[in-house]
Amino acid sequence: LEPGDRISEPEVASRLQVSRVPVREALRELESSGLVVSRKHAGVFVRAIEAQEVRDLYEIRSLLDSFAGAKAAALPNAARHALSTTLNASIAAMLHAQSQENLPAYYSENLHFHWLIVVAAHNEQLSRTYQEVVQKLHLARLQTGMSTSIAEHQNICQAIAQGDCAQAQSLLAAHVTQAYARLHNSLQSADQASTPSEETP
Repeated sequence: LEPGDRISEPEVASRLQVSRVPVREALRELESSGLVVSRKHAGVFVRAIEAQEVRDLYEIRSLLDSFAGAKAAALPNAARHALSTTLNASIAAMLHAQSQENLPAYYSENLHFHWLIVVAAHNEQLSRTYQEVVQKLHLARLQTGMSTSIAEHQNICQAIAQGDCAQAQSLLAAHVTQAYARLHNSLQSADQASTPSEETP
């Protein structure tokens, strides 16, 4: 579903083979999370996220990711090496998705990679806040089909495996900042492509 699309309760209920009651409850939860909007006498729609909110969310995510990376790199050796093994498996899955030109699978695995680091920080409030931020950013990323650099993920994984807290923190902050820059450039390019060029008199 694209931003602005209407969500049909009967259609969702039929597709999931459930009654409309749980669908309605789920839509209320999505609205409270800021992912959909309800319009009186019109229905429920996928929310279109504004540019300023996207920038704000990426700034917050940069702080959360970098904090989580530093915490993960400070884990005891056994836990840190187990995490780096899992992260390397995630990178391998991203490489496979990229080779298949499967953007949805790549994007899903990309989210999984970062979530592994956040969970490794063992901070429940961080996890909750991070999930809320990423859910909202999902609305923006769906508009661009953007993928992030696998090389950046590999460098992050290496810093965590080596127990380099400062490097992991720095790389994750830069990674999120660069992701926002790619998104911003993509949106600008899309705007320029949709604007008719003026004829020279």
